Amino acid sequence: MISIVTPAFCESANLPLLYARLSQALAGEEWEWIVVDDHSTDDTFAVVAALARADRRVRCFRLARNFGSHPAIFCGLEKAKGRAVAVLAADLEDPPEILPSLIEKWQSGWQVVWAVRSRARGESLPARLFSRIYHTLMRRLAGIEHLPDTGADCFLADRTVIDALLSFGERHNSLFVLLAWLGFRQTSVSYEKAERAFGRSGWTMSKKVELLIDSMSAFSCKPIRLMSVAGGLTALAGFLGACAAVFNALLGRAPAGFSPVIIAVLLLGGVQMLMLGILGEYVWRALDEARRRPRYVIEDSTGEQD
Repeated sequence: MISIVTPAFCESANLPLLYARLSQALAGEEWEWIVVDDHSTDDTFAVVAALARADRRVRCFRLARNFGSHPAIFCGLEKAKGRAVAVLAADLEDPPEILPSLIEKWQSGWQVVWAVRSRARGESLPARLFSRIYHTLMRRLAGIEHLPDTGADCFLADRTVIDALLSFGERHNSLFVLLAWLGFRQTSVSYEKAERAFGRSGWTMSKKVELLIDSMSAFSCKPIRLMSVAGGLTALAGFLGACAAVFNALLGRAPAGFSPVIIAVLLLGGVQMLMLGILGEYVWRALDEARRRPRYVIEDSTGEQD
């Protein structure tokens, strides 16, 4: 059986369309569809509940608050029963018709199959630029070689990989980067990303920046090493400045007012505050992980089978 996991936030208009297209795309396959309602403010849960009453293959879990898309996906992965699990967004930007190609690759021996977008219709320039920067940083600084260059929001993974993925208890992490980091036999299938059918994306720039910080702090210590390099260069600049001041004093040249001092204080203060901010991000995430709070809390469910 193939499990399809879909995180959803205010996607009541898209989910019936996605269900119809899933039914067509997976005709002849044994499958189940798990929708995780990330505490939507519309009737997303009621829509999926109606689908679940008509089709036993559909299940839905509603989270007690908005935990974010990645915790919602983890919830779906933990509830999935299939030999392979695919993650598919609810906005129809990733067409469900790509699933047979992913399944075919999996059946031929691949354990992780990425759906890599070759082109994204309707995506803004800032979104494309941020995606490119994010994936480049993760590949170059964090050394995640399997992560697709252009990004991927859809994948299919074998049960062995899913079990390994669920063994990690980290909360501040990117599920997709963690999946690429795991290894196993990975390949990809390209597709053209479509425009959103209905509604507006909740994937804001602030959430993207938070994901970048979470990913870097979880997989790389290079920001802290860069802090050390910046501190060394700043100290070297201060030493050279002091040497220049002594040399000018020996030549009888008076310092040019307080401007150099003010510039030096502002520069040093700014560098120190930046370093403290980077260090604070690591410390905060370590503290939050030590609390061992759950990734998500389920408020309600429908279509659950024994």
